[in-house]
Amino acid sequence: MKTRQVVVVTGASAGLGRAIVRRFAREGAAIGLLARGRDGLEGARADAERLGGRGLVLPTDVADPDAVERAAAAVEAELGPIDVWVNNAMVPVFSPVKLMHPAEYRRVTQVTYLGTVHGTLAALHRMLPRDRGVIVQVSSALAYRSIPLQSAYCAAKHAIIGFTESLRTELLHDGSRVRVTAVHMPALNTPQFSWVKSRLPRTPQPVPPIFQPEVGADAVVWAAHHDCGRELTVAMSSIKAVYGNKVAPDYADHYLARTGYALQQTDQPADPDRPNNLWEPLPGDHGAHGAFDARSRGFSPALWLRTRGEWFAAGAAAMAGLVLGALAANGATAGARR
Repeated sequence: MKTRQVVVVTGASAGLGRAIVRRFAREGAAIGLLARGRDGLEGARADAERLGGRGLVLPTDVADPDAVERAAAAVEAELGPIDVWVNNAMVPVFSPVKLMHPAEYRRVTQVTYLGTVHGTLAALHRMLPRDRGVIVQVSSALAYRSIPLQSAYCAAKHAIIGFTESLRTELLHDGSRVRVTAVHMPALNTPQFSWVKSRLPRTPQPVPPIFQPEVGADAVVWAAHHDCGRELTVAMSSIKAVYGNKVAPDYADHYLARTGYALQQTDQPADPDRPNNLWEPLPGDHGAHGAFDARSRGFSPALWLRTRGEWFAAGAAAMAGLVLGALAANGATAGARR
């Protein structure tokens, strides 16, 4: 008789995916671990077992739909029917559009967007006949508000939301009890900034404020267990970006033109010869955290409010007021400068 929840996490070897694995493992879940790098996957498996769960290592490039389908079949053969599928795998490139190569756009799209499609299809093939299951799309504020220097990644995240909205309407039409939701992350302290392919003159960094990956993992697990509706936005910074862009997109364009380059770089010069993980995984187990522990927050008041029903309405109203107030103040300031 099945006693464990069965979960699949793509991008499970490091960063947010690694934190998600640990969070599900604390609940005793059996977790299919999908990523390209075996070293990190073995580390994730060890984490899962140490924390009371079980991990199944499945080296997989989510850009390959056949590989994703094989991994899904292996999970169900070894662990049982999949209850939750988390699409988290991604690769970005930090570069101005004018310096990007077509192959880089193709690769980011194949992993970040089509990897999500492939994972969703594999999950649906199994969940729909059983009429149960949850698919969580790991997204970000960049799905609604693009920033400079990450055009390929932003475009892929926009595409994920378009795909997910179509799927959601189809599930509603069919009366399916399979649930799909998107979780919009803020900037997270993950190892990707030490291995991302970059043409920036200085070392890449998350756009402050920065949160620890455990904050994002808590949001994903909560969304998997609760019907949070269409989406869950994790932090106030993401809420401002999403809703501020709806109210004043032109202002956001000009603000990011002035600040977006500097906010994505530290003061340290970049190493032009450092390896990156765009085409192949880097060896080693890189864990969940990046190099920004000292600057990262371990708690999100916005997420705390959102995950406590009786507080949500009051919190949402207060946040909306803050967003609109900030936009009004920024607009007044900008007008005064003109």
